[in-house]
Amino acid sequence: MKDDRADGDPPECLACGACCFSTLTSYVAVTGDDYARLGDDAVRLVSWDANHAYLRLEDGHCAALRVDPIARRFVCTMYETRPQVCRDLARGSGACAGERESKEERPLLALRGR
Repeated sequence: MKDDRADGDPPECLACGACCFSTLTSYVAVTGDDYARLGDDAVRLVSWDANHAYLRLEDGHCAALRVDPIARRFVCTMYETRPQVCRDLARGSGACAGERESKEERPLLALRGR
C-alpha cells in the first residue's frame, strides 16, 4: 500500500500486509524446518506440488493472513512459527518496498471485502 505518511517510514506490517498477497501458488516455499516449526498448523496452511511445499493461498493471500476490515489491519495467525522467508523480509527493506509498490492495491481491496 502506498505510504502517504509525512515521516516517510513504511507502514507497520499490521497496517500493510502487502507481502502476504500473491497470485502464484508457489509464492512462499516451505522448507522441512519451516514445516516442523508450523506444527499442527502445517496441515491447514501448507499445500504440496509433488515433493515441494508452499504456503496455501486463500482469496489471493496467504491462508494464515486474517484480514480485519473493521480495524483496517492484517494479522498473521502463524507469526511465531512463520517460514524463514517471511522472517527474513524486514520492514522497510528494499524487498518490503518492492512488495508494497507492486501490490499496493491488493491489501486495499481485501479490506473492502473484494
